[in-house]
Amino acid sequence: MSAALERIDLRTTAETKSLITRAAATRGLSVSAFLLSAAREHAQTVLGETESITFTPRDWDAFMAALDHLDKPRPRLTAAMQRYHAWQSQKAEP
Repeated sequence: MSAALERIDLRTTAETKSLITRAAATRGLSVSAFLLSAAREHAQTVLGETESITFTPRDWDAFMAALDHLDKPRPRLTAAMQRYHAWQSQKAEP
């Protein structure tokens, strides 16, 4: 595991700090570990909702039919694939 090198500073109300401190203690975690765990889990959920596609059965059939007929030029599909590959490349960069 790599060492933590980045820092995040937060300001909050005394009430929120107390709530977080109590919850962290209940889980047997430091406040930092609790906040990082909660934030990371929520970030993965948010990105999972925005970075994946869910098809209805009807849409899936239409998508598969389109893929079965790739012999026709599909400029919008080609552009979408290029944007996706560019996005994946950016995501992979440190």
